[in-house]
Amino acid sequence: MIEFFFDCSSPWTYLAFHNIQPVAKEFGAGISWRPILVGGIFNSINPSVYASREAPVPLKARYQKKDLADWARSAGLAIKMPPTVFPVNSVKAMRGCIFLGNDMVPFARAVFEAYWGADKDISKDEVLAEICSSVGVDPAKFFAGIGDQAIKDQLKTNTDEVMARGGFGSPTIFLDKTDMYFGNDRMPLIREALARLKARAA
Repeated sequence: MIEFFFDCSSPWTYLAFHNIQPVAKEFGAGISWRPILVGGIFNSINPSVYASREAPVPLKARYQKKDLADWARSAGLAIKMPPTVFPVNSVKAMRGCIFLGNDMVPFARAVFEAYWGADKDISKDEVLAEICSSVGVDPAKFFAGIGDQAIKDQLKTNTDEVMARGGFGSPTIFLDKTDMYFGNDRMPLIREALARLKARAA
Protein backbone atom coordinates (compact mmCIF):
# COMPACT_ATOMS: atom_id res chain seq x y z
CA MET A 1 0.00 0.00 0.00
CA ILE A 2 1.21 3.48 -0.93
CA GLU A 3 0.21 6.26 1.47
CA PHE A 4 0.05 9.61 -0.30
CA PHE A 5 -0.28 12.66 1.97
CA PHE A 6 -1.13 15.67 -0.17
CA ASP A 7 -2.40 19.23 -0.46
CA CYS A 8 -3.66 20.56 -3.81
CA SER A 9 -1.97 23.93 -3.21
CA SER A 10 1.44 22.56 -4.31
CA PRO A 11 2.47 22.22 -7.98
CA TRP A 12 4.99 19.50 -7.12
CA THR A 13 2.17 17.61 -5.45
CA TYR A 14 0.14 17.91 -8.66
CA LEU A 15 3.02 16.27 -10.52
CA ALA A 16 3.39 13.51 -7.94
CA PHE A 17 -0.38 12.95 -7.81
CA HIS A 18 -0.32 12.42 -11.58
CA ASN A 19 2.88 10.35 -11.68
CA ILE A 20 2.25 8.03 -8.72
CA GLN A 21 -0.88 6.53 -10.27
CA PRO A 22 0.75 4.69 -13.22
CA VAL A 23 3.62 3.60 -10.95
CA ALA A 24 1.14 2.09 -8.49
CA LYS A 25 -0.69 0.37 -11.33
CA GLU A 26 2.56 -1.01 -12.71
CA PHE A 27 3.30 -2.79 -9.43
CA GLY A 28 -0.27 -3.63 -8.43
CA ALA A 29 -0.08 -1.38 -5.39
CA GLY A 30 -3.07 0.36 -3.87
CA ILE A 31 -2.96 4.04 -2.95
CA SER A 32 -4.31 5.40 0.32
CA TRP A 33 -5.02 9.08 -0.41
CA ARG A 34 -4.45 11.18 2.72
CA PRO A 35 -5.48 14.85 2.39
CA ILE A 36 -3.57 17.28 4.61
CA LEU A 37 -3.23 21.03 5.11
CA VAL A 38 0.35 21.88 4.23
CA GLY A 39 0.04 25.37 5.71
CA GLY A 40 -0.45 23.71 9.08
CA ILE A 41 2.84 21.89 8.61
CA PHE A 42 4.69 25.06 7.66
CA ASN A 43 3.24 26.88 10.66
CA SER A 44 4.17 24.07 13.03
CA ILE A 45 7.54 22.72 11.94
CA ASN A 46 8.71 24.17 8.61
CA PRO A 47 8.58 27.99 8.71
CA SER A 48 11.58 28.16 6.37
CA VAL A 49 9.12 27.95 3.47
CA TYR A 50 7.65 31.32 4.42
CA ALA A 51 11.12 32.82 4.84
CA SER A 52 12.15 31.70 1.36
CA ARG A 53 9.01 33.27 -0.13
CA GLU A 54 9.67 36.57 1.59
CA ALA A 55 13.32 36.72 0.53
CA PRO A 56 13.74 34.51 -2.56
CA VAL A 57 17.11 33.96 -4.18
CA PRO A 58 16.56 35.33 -7.72
CA LEU A 59 18.76 32.81 -9.53
CA LYS A 60 17.21 29.89 -7.64
CA ALA A 61 13.68 31.20 -8.25
CA ARG A 62 14.38 31.49 -11.97
CA TYR A 63 15.72 27.94 -12.09
CA GLN A 64 12.76 26.58 -10.10
CA LYS A 65 10.42 28.08 -12.68
CA LYS A 66 12.30 26.24 -15.44
CA ASP A 67 12.44 23.06 -13.36
CA LEU A 68 8.67 23.08 -12.85
CA ALA A 69 8.11 23.65 -16.58
CA ASP A 70 10.44 20.76 -17.43
CA TRP A 71 8.67 18.38 -15.05
CA ALA A 72 5.25 19.48 -16.30
CA ARG A 73 6.32 18.87 -19.90
CA SER A 74 7.61 15.42 -18.95
CA ALA A 75 4.29 14.55 -17.29
CA GLY A 76 2.17 16.01 -20.08
CA LEU A 77 0.52 18.49 -17.71
CA ALA A 78 -0.26 22.18 -18.06
CA ILE A 79 1.19 23.78 -14.92
CA LYS A 80 1.94 27.44 -14.41
CA MET A 81 2.37 29.59 -11.32
CA PRO A 82 -0.99 31.29 -10.67
CA PRO A 83 -0.49 35.02 -11.32
CA THR A 84 -3.57 36.03 -9.33
CA VAL A 85 -3.64 34.08 -6.06
CA PHE A 86 -0.55 32.44 -4.55
CA PRO A 87 -0.36 30.90 -2.08
CA VAL A 88 -3.98 29.83 -1.90
CA ASN A 89 -6.14 28.76 1.03
CA SER A 90 -6.92 25.14 0.17
CA VAL A 91 -8.71 24.14 3.37
CA LYS A 92 -12.16 23.76 1.80
CA ALA A 93 -10.80 21.77 -1.13
CA MET A 94 -8.89 19.43 1.15
CA ARG A 95 -11.88 18.97 3.45
CA GLY A 96 -13.78 18.17 0.27
CA CYS A 97 -11.31 15.42 -0.58
CA ILE A 98 -11.90 13.86 2.82
CA PHE A 99 -15.68 14.19 2.48
CA LEU A 100 -15.62 12.45 -0.91
CA GLY A 101 -13.58 9.54 0.41
CA ASN A 102 -13.07 6.86 -2.23
CA ASP A 103 -14.41 9.26 -4.87
CA MET A 104 -11.89 12.02 -4.15
CA VAL A 105 -9.45 11.38 -7.03
CA PRO A 106 -11.48 12.96 -9.87
CA PHE A 107 -12.30 15.92 -7.63
CA ALA A 108 -8.68 16.39 -6.54
CA ARG A 109 -7.52 16.20 -10.15
CA ALA A 110 -10.06 18.87 -11.12
CA VAL A 111 -8.90 21.08 -8.23
CA PHE A 112 -5.28 20.76 -9.36
CA GLU A 113 -6.27 21.59 -12.94
CA ALA A 114 -8.37 24.57 -11.92
CA TYR A 115 -5.68 26.16 -9.77
CA TRP A 116 -2.46 25.19 -11.54
CA GLY A 117 -3.80 25.24 -15.08
CA ALA A 118 -6.59 27.82 -15.16
CA ASP A 119 -5.60 30.26 -12.37
CA LYS A 120 -8.91 29.76 -10.56
CA ASP A 121 -9.08 30.63 -6.86
CA ILE A 122 -9.95 27.29 -5.25
CA SER A 123 -10.66 28.99 -1.93
CA LYS A 124 -13.86 30.46 -3.40
CA ASP A 125 -17.16 28.63 -3.04
CA GLU A 126 -18.24 29.41 -6.61
CA VAL A 127 -15.07 27.84 -8.01
CA LEU A 128 -15.47 24.74 -5.85
CA ALA A 129 -19.13 24.49 -6.88
CA GLU A 130 -18.06 24.60 -10.52
CA ILE A 131 -15.48 21.88 -9.89
CA CYS A 132 -18.07 19.74 -8.09
CA SER A 133 -20.48 20.01 -11.00
CA SER A 134 -17.74 19.10 -13.48
CA VAL A 135 -17.08 15.77 -11.70
CA GLY A 136 -20.68 14.87 -10.85
CA VAL A 137 -20.71 15.93 -7.20
CA ASP A 138 -23.76 17.74 -5.80
CA PRO A 139 -22.44 21.15 -4.64
CA ALA A 140 -25.06 21.48 -1.91
CA LYS A 141 -24.13 18.12 -0.39
CA PHE A 142 -20.46 18.99 -0.78
CA PHE A 143 -20.68 22.24 1.18
CA ALA A 144 -22.84 20.65 3.85
CA GLY A 145 -20.33 17.81 4.14
CA ILE A 146 -17.21 19.93 4.48
CA GLY A 147 -18.87 21.87 7.28
CA ASP A 148 -19.14 18.72 9.38
CA GLN A 149 -16.85 18.81 12.42
CA ALA A 150 -15.73 15.21 11.84
CA ILE A 151 -14.42 16.17 8.39
CA LYS A 152 -12.56 19.18 9.81
CA ASP A 153 -11.09 17.01 12.57
CA GLN A 154 -9.94 14.34 10.11
CA LEU A 155 -7.99 16.90 8.06
CA LYS A 156 -6.19 18.05 11.20
CA THR A 157 -5.61 14.45 12.28
CA ASN A 158 -4.03 13.59 8.91
CA THR A 159 -1.83 16.69 9.09
CA ASP A 160 -0.71 15.90 12.63
CA GLU A 161 -0.07 12.29 11.68
CA VAL A 162 2.24 13.03 8.77
CA MET A 163 4.31 15.37 10.95
CA ALA A 164 4.49 12.77 13.71
CA ARG A 165 5.80 10.27 11.15
CA GLY A 166 8.54 12.61 9.93
CA GLY A 167 6.83 14.52 7.12
CA PHE A 168 7.50 18.22 6.59
CA GLY A 169 5.58 19.10 3.42
CA SER A 170 3.52 17.92 0.46
CA PRO A 171 3.61 15.41 -1.07
CA THR A 172 4.83 12.96 1.56
CA ILE A 173 4.70 9.35 0.45
CA PHE A 174 5.12 6.21 2.54
CA LEU A 175 5.73 2.66 1.42
CA ASP A 176 5.38 -0.13 3.94
CA LYS A 177 4.40 2.38 6.65
CA THR A 178 7.93 3.60 7.46
CA ASP A 179 9.75 4.10 4.13
CA MET A 180 9.21 7.83 3.50
CA TYR A 181 9.72 9.85 0.30
CA PHE A 182 9.19 13.57 -0.22
CA GLY A 183 8.44 15.25 -3.51
CA ASN A 184 7.72 14.34 -7.10
CA ASP A 185 11.39 13.95 -8.03
CA ARG A 186 11.66 10.88 -5.77
CA MET A 187 9.42 8.90 -8.13
CA PRO A 188 12.33 6.83 -9.59
CA LEU A 189 13.31 5.83 -6.04
CA ILE A 190 9.71 4.91 -5.25
CA ARG A 191 9.58 2.71 -8.35
CA GLU A 192 12.80 0.96 -7.27
CA ALA A 193 11.45 0.43 -3.76
CA LEU A 194 8.21 -1.03 -5.09
CA ALA A 195 10.22 -3.36 -7.31
CA ARG A 196 12.18 -4.56 -4.27
CA LEU A 197 9.00 -5.12 -2.29
CA LYS A 198 7.45 -7.05 -5.17
CA ALA A 199 10.57 -9.22 -5.53
CA ARG A 200 10.62 -9.89 -1.79
CA ALA A 201 6.98 -10.98 -1.86
CA ALA A 202 7.43 -13.29 -4.86
